[in-house]
Amino acid sequence: MSREFTVVIEKDEDGYFVGTVPQIHGCHTQAKSLDKLMERIKESVLLCLEAEGGRGRNYRSRSS
Repeated sequence: MSREFTVVIEKDEDGYFVGTVPQIHGCHTQAKSLDKLMERIKESVLLCLEAEGGRGRNYRSRSS
């Protein structure tokens, strides 16, 4: 089953892109390039979902 999440991207004062997934508490990362940021945010989402594992948490997913 595929899920979609919204990623909020901002650029900080040092030039890093910072990505946050609002639907998943604590899910964020940063990178110098957008390509690397998207790679890292996917990893972060997987790790956060894995960590939440059996806790029965419901996530608000975006409708396609």
